[in-house]
Amino acid sequence: MDRLRLLERFLRYVTIDTASREGAETYPSSPGQLDLGRLLVEELQVLGIDDARQDQHGIVLATIPPTSNQPAEVIAYCAHLDTSPETPGAGVKPQVIEDYPGGDLVLPGDPSRVIRTAENPELARLLGQTVITSDGTTLLGADDKAGLAVIMEAAAHLREHPEIEHGPVRLCFTCDEEVGRGVEKLDLKQLAAAACYTLDGQGADAIDVETFSADLAVVTIRGVNIHPSIAKGRMTNALRVAADFLGRLPRDRLSPETTAGREGFLHPYEMGGGVAKVKLRVLLRDFETARLQDYADLLHRAAAESMAEFPQAKIEVTLSKQYRNMSEGLAREPRAVAYAQRALERLGRRAKLSIVRGGTDGSRLTELGLPTPNLATGQHNPHSPLEWACLDEMVAAAEWLVALAEVWAESPSASQP
Repeated sequence: MDRLRLLERFLRYVTIDTASREGAETYPSSPGQLDLGRLLVEELQVLGIDDARQDQHGIVLATIPPTSNQPAEVIAYCAHLDTSPETPGAGVKPQVIEDYPGGDLVLPGDPSRVIRTAENPELARLLGQTVITSDGTTLLGADDKAGLAVIMEAAAHLREHPEIEHGPVRLCFTCDEEVGRGVEKLDLKQLAAAACYTLDGQGADAIDVETFSADLAVVTIRGVNIHPSIAKGRMTNALRVAADFLGRLPRDRLSPETTAGREGFLHPYEMGGGVAKVKLRVLLRDFETARLQDYADLLHRAAAESMAEFPQAKIEVTLSKQYRNMSEGLAREPRAVAYAQRALERLGRRAKLSIVRGGTDGSRLTELGLPTPNLATGQHNPHSPLEWACLDEMVAAAEWLVALAEVWAESPSASQP
């Protein structure tokens, strides 16, 4: 694996601003995703992958042709072009720290931001390796440009080494994953794969086999607005109603800041409006899908109690489905995880099966019938100016993809492993 080339790819990708935009009507929601997609198509064509293209929605699709003389099932590798809108993604200035000596990392663009070893214990096992950060004024974009770089380097390696036997490998780079729309415009017939792997995980050698199930609640609060000079007994301030409503949600449980592991939560994350009208967005998350209804009931109760406190206010709670835990779909096609484990064992490493307190494109793809576990790519602290990545872990992920293509080529039948 060419680690310098992989690093150069990653540094090239992160400088393109691809932050998605919540609530945008277009797909993709930001033009930078189209720019990065065009660059990737050009790079794939240079590798001799003739069918590489960017479709009308901005999704990049390509196929690494098979080298095996035996029939082999198609597999797919997937990453997303966009970065989180939660932290600025324009003007990324990556810092490459070779031969990491240990200790905290002060970010030069904002020295008040420090990647502390106490909060990032995984740094202790990366002494002497290459660590990459932003300058602290933006995110880095390793989520998911580490995944993009890993897939592209694996593709280059497979093309340069035709002696490696593998079946057809589809590449798929989606848009707007960070705002829950990653596979909205993807036709699974274009992949026609037995299994897919998203490259969107943290650390190294981990396979995410469960994700949250997720719904979104939009809470619309309508008050009564009138000039404050004549407001006595007539105004109902929607902002005050919103404060009352939020105050009725649990604070010592069922919130991101009070939960871990398999515990779910309600997360109010956005509020806008004024006296007449306020709109809240609330995330509902749990590994047990049935519990989402309990969280929805809690929101409805809080709304009823706030309307009883403010009789002139009207509160509407609208729920929409986002994605579901991938575990059930993966159980129906156990080869997806088993072959990923086998590929890593071939490299002398052991996979860690993990859960992710969030979702990936793989959550929706699995729900739609394409089993898609999520693989580690060396990213850490996503969505934050304290985000960082490890080049050595990225190299390890690219090696994993090459071995995974070999394992699937050796097991072409649909029988269980």
